Amino acid sequence: MAITSPSPAKAASPATAWTDRLMAHVPALSLIVLCIVFSLSSDVFLSTRNLLNVIDQLTVLGILALGMTAVIVIGGIDLSVGSVLAVSMMVMGWACNVQGVPMPLAIVAALVVGALCGTFSGLLITRSNLPPFIATLATMSIARGLANLITDGSQIVGYPEWFSGLSITRYFGFLSATVALFLVLFVIGQIYMKYRAGGRALYAIGGNPEVARLAGLPVKRITLGVYAMCGLLAGLAGVVMSTRLDSSQPSGGLGYELDTIAAVVIGGASLAGGAGSIFGTLMGVLTIGVLRNGLNLVGTSPFVQQIVIGVVIVLAVMVDANKRKLR
Repeated sequence: MAITSPSPAKAASPATAWTDRLMAHVPALSLIVLCIVFSLSSDVFLSTRNLLNVIDQLTVLGILALGMTAVIVIGGIDLSVGSVLAVSMMVMGWACNVQGVPMPLAIVAALVVGALCGTFSGLLITRSNLPPFIATLATMSIARGLANLITDGSQIVGYPEWFSGLSITRYFGFLSATVALFLVLFVIGQIYMKYRAGGRALYAIGGNPEVARLAGLPVKRITLGVYAMCGLLAGLAGVVMSTRLDSSQPSGGLGYELDTIAAVVIGGASLAGGAGSIFGTLMGVLTIGVLRNGLNLVGTSPFVQQIVIGVVIVLAVMVDANKRKLR
């Protein structure tokens, strides 16, 4: 009997491989194109002062996007990050300015509140089997209501000088403490997602949660942890926003859900799960920041800016859909 050798696995065509490489660099290429366009449109865009201003304004969005990256990679979504930011900063302000709690402990309280909100969303998803969209929508509503309830909708003004200085004082002429914090978190996130087993587990869950479960991964526990971490980072973003505003506002973080999801998707993450990276998210955050800053410099209405961001999200999702078709 003749023995037929197994046919080799079908290799990706050169055209497909080239397209995959091109798609992987779309976020960075888009950012470069935006920088060129706005530098030609405004003499101020490439000034040191403006670039530092862009970076300072991105710290809150960047911290939120780090947590959102992990959530989207596992195939989830979190609509509550802006509201969790608000309730965390309000708890911090109430603890410090109303109850007289030392500022460091008030900061810890904000982080704990953020983590608890994320844990609540995670429990709704893993224990009550609610879809992430519905679970985090509920958390968003509850957190925003609590943020307003704490002071009956009033802002809390005035923090210690050292606290406000965290986002104002520049070291080495360009680096504030809040920007340094974001950069440290970015490096930690990049190492964890790319080189650690825990990061690879997130991609496995996003790719196919049932296969991941059969492979021995504690899918529900990891999912709960991811949402708790996303909430913790939202609480930290609330602290950072308070340093910039020198106040806590119950309206803080309004609309940040859209920008955060946009940054992660623009950075190459797939809303279907299983794809995305911290570096790509950084590119997405910078793209959002450069886009808003450049449009401001050329006198574009904030309402038009929202339309532009929406169009960019649609384009990013279309790129992801085409990428998955090619695979």
